Amino acid sequence: MLKLKRTFLYVAAGALTATLAATPALAETDSSGSSDATGTSTAQHPRHTEGRVTAKSGLRLRDKPTRSSRIIRTEPYGATVHIFCKTVGDHVDGNDHWYLLTDGTWAWGSAQYIVPKGGHTPRWC
Repeated sequence: MLKLKRTFLYVAAGALTATLAATPALAETDSSGSSDATGTSTAQHPRHTEGRVTAKSGLRLRDKPTRSSRIIRTEPYGATVHIFCKTVGDHVDGNDHWYLLTDGTWAWGSAQYIVPKGGHTPRWC
């Protein structure tokens, strides 16, 4: 019976770990600026890349990496954003890469209108 309980505990812990790893955490904001669910500043997190918005009229950020998905918020021209990772999605002016941004809320922005700073290339999701 003890062996069965221990096995169940390991399976449950593994399932929870897999679920948390596959789902982006809800972003939290503290008094020092934006941070991820661990409380680490997104600008200092080693997995993030800073980028700059180049869309002259501002960039619409969406809930999926598609042009038809719901708009969550917008970022103005020149804004600094924090890129968590990149993926392939709808083509926007010939570019099919999208960045997952972590600035207060998780949102997708077309890579066509975000330039990573310092020549850094965001990692794949």
